[in-house]
Amino acid sequence: MIFTESMLEQYAAPLSTTEDQQCKNAIGMVRDALKPLGFTDDGKDIRTLYSDTYAYSLELRSLTGNRRVKLFVQGSYANNTNVKTQSDVDIAVVQEEVFRTHYRTSQYYPQSDSDYGFTTAPAATKSFKDEVQECLERKFGSDVERKNKSIKVHGNTYRKDADTVPSLRYRDYSGDYRKDASNFVGGIVIFPDDHTGAIINYPEQHIYNGRQKNVRTHHHYKKMVRILKKMRYLMQEYYYSEADKVSSFALESLLWNVPDDYYLENGQYRKVYLFSRLISYLRSHYDDFDGYFEANGIKKLFPSETDKKNMIAFIEQLTVFYTYE
Repeated sequence: MIFTESMLEQYAAPLSTTEDQQCKNAIGMVRDALKPLGFTDDGKDIRTLYSDTYAYSLELRSLTGNRRVKLFVQGSYANNTNVKTQSDVDIAVVQEEVFRTHYRTSQYYPQSDSDYGFTTAPAATKSFKDEVQECLERKFGSDVERKNKSIKVHGNTYRKDADTVPSLRYRDYSGDYRKDASNFVGGIVIFPDDHTGAIINYPEQHIYNGRQKNVRTHHHYKKMVRILKKMRYLMQEYYYSEADKVSSFALESLLWNVPDDYYLENGQYRKVYLFSRLISYLRSHYDDFDGYFEANGIKKLFPSETDKKNMIAFIEQLTVFYTYE
């Protein structure tokens, strides 16, 4: 398929103002749904986690007791790499006062709960996900649909479809040598309904790292991510089989691993040329893929050999699919 510069310009475009507001509305709807549990936002405004992102965020506290919840937009909308106008908004709903910890097991510098004064929380009579679901159903009724890892709220003209992700705060203290309870790498823990095991993700680090990469590359990085994601959707429409075996998240992380210089050489590029240059770089560096990380900079991008082979096969099909004038 032949692509022109104007086509890639269109694919690279960021969110519209309307979609931006709908992301903000999605946070507000979850806030309002949780208020019957006794949470308040203390009149605080909905803000972004980091400037130049759509990662809207709000912290809630209980009017009685010590419960705290952090809401924030994550995923492609938060990272401003979304390319499908009908995509769901992902909202992390993070329980903060109860958390899972990770410590060093070093012989010389071991860690444990006692170093930080932490105690084991009693088992809850109802899961946090069940609580969130009940609140959403009370407010949105039949628009609510429970899924394996999330709770979907179907949208309307005011709000986009939203996947709320009830989760627990994850605290990694392995880099702390001061016994400082606030000095941790923060993630979230998701507990799927199918009991396949807890999933630990680092969405806040992903948002931060993506923004930094975008600034360092003079805003070429996220434009190229949007183009690559669009290519994947088009390849699916044309029945390229390998496009179904890689995720949009993986593609965003893939380009995060490409050195900044490859986005910047000669200053200004036509997008058709820059995109080709990035794909050529990846094709000549397959041997480096074992050292690639997700955009959060923490988890391996290819945890299995199959994951790596699927990505390589996708890139090879992309070179057949993509030509430019």
